[in-house]
Amino acid sequence: MPIPLFNSIASWLLRKRYHQIELFLKYPLDVQDEVLRQLMDFSEDTMIGKQYGFRDLPKYEEFCNRVPLVSYEDVAPLIERTRRGEQNLFWPTTIKWFAKSSGTTNAKSKFIPVSNEALEDCHYKSSKDLLCLYLNNNENSQLFTGKSLRLGGSKELYEDNGTFFGDLSAILIDNMPLWAEYSSTPSNKVSLMSEWESKLEAIIEESIRENVTSLAGVPSWMLVLLNQVLEKTGKNHLFEIWENLEVYFHGGVSFTPYRNQYKKLLPRKSFNYYETYNASEGFFGIQDQNDSEDLLLMLDYGIFYEFIPMGPEGNGKAIPLWDVQLGVNYALVITTNAGLWRYKIGDTVRFTSKDPYRIRITGRTKHHINVFGEELIIENAEEALRQICQATDSEIMDYTAAPIFMTDKEKGAHEWIIEFRKPPQDFSHFIESLDNALKSLNSDYEAKRHNNITLKMPKVHLARKNLFHDWLKSKNKLGGQHKIPRLSNERNYIDELLQMNMK
Repeated sequence: MPIPLFNSIASWLLRKRYHQIELFLKYPLDVQDEVLRQLMDFSEDTMIGKQYGFRDLPKYEEFCNRVPLVSYEDVAPLIERTRRGEQNLFWPTTIKWFAKSSGTTNAKSKFIPVSNEALEDCHYKSSKDLLCLYLNNNENSQLFTGKSLRLGGSKELYEDNGTFFGDLSAILIDNMPLWAEYSSTPSNKVSLMSEWESKLEAIIEESIRENVTSLAGVPSWMLVLLNQVLEKTGKNHLFEIWENLEVYFHGGVSFTPYRNQYKKLLPRKSFNYYETYNASEGFFGIQDQNDSEDLLLMLDYGIFYEFIPMGPEGNGKAIPLWDVQLGVNYALVITTNAGLWRYKIGDTVRFTSKDPYRIRITGRTKHHINVFGEELIIENAEEALRQICQATDSEIMDYTAAPIFMTDKEKGAHEWIIEFRKPPQDFSHFIESLDNALKSLNSDYEAKRHNNITLKMPKVHLARKNLFHDWLKSKNKLGGQHKIPRLSNERNYIDELLQMNMK
């Protein structure tokens, strides 16, 4: 088929989906109510369905009373039983795929179930919707005259019982429909390579000869790849390699720290950036306007949404979509077509519109660093410091950590400032031990540190005596209720502390 004809047909087919999107835009609450009823109806004969009486299809209020809010730790035993071969525990169809993501307080990694329904009706449907919304806003797009350069993860086999786990992106690529594979680069074989350094080289070798019209991937990883492309080709910017490049579809981590660097790589005002909100547990939002970073909450993907108000106004109880208010920070709760029931995902969002329902991602329910996709949480940091203090016979009074953002071709890192009660004898060994401990506790941090591809060795400063005390005093926050922010995605705290450390 001639390329221009394929572009026209593919664009026409994808734009047809917009009429279905208009349905949940017009009747959002009816659509969400129907999603919940269908999920309960489909799962009534599972162990969970019988336990909570889904057969009589309780209304939302009774559903809340019967089914508790849960975190990963609560459902991990059932997930582990499914990984070992048991089925029909929390979802009626066979689940053989598990998306591996970074750890919890009790485990190095989480294993999120991915059903066939979640693959087809959520993840793949969202990919088509992303293109649909983009094409609806950019009628002259030539997206399908070329290919999408995608950056995904690796795949692993779990023991020998027929279940698989790996990065969600790898699971999606491995099950990708033919039309998507045809319009993507690199090949599936290269996309699923497990060794990142070799994989990046292979992606470059396959992709620089293609007519790439779009990019798709996590900003931090994509930036590493694109800088290597320029180094290999000797070009000044990406349009010298792919002149028809028109859009970058990004998600996973905040794009804000990278925006200026991408503008240097892609110096064309007409170039588009489209954000997505997806996770191992599901696909939730898509930017649906060229000139706004707000994300349209996607309501017909087999996911029922609830929201827990954060801050003083919150009481720990979840509310449905029809009760949300603008400007309030909410912890996201999901019930999904992969058998997660009232699951607290750990993300926080804020509604910017209710007609239609649009959101912005505001962070995590816990302090963390996730600028590069490493998902470093406080539990990881505390346990790592505990281990190395014991091993090095040192004692810590206070600490904080923040990212060092990528600049031009310089890779990122974590920067720590630590006040010791009893410092280690060998500070260099302490830093190396901290890095190794974090790798052992957090698989995502370990991946980003592998061969320094995205993250360099942490930079650690010795804090002067009483630094944190003086900093809190300057904020009028001395006292037992005020705490040092241990981890932050921004540099506000650490820059102030570093400045005070010089005095």
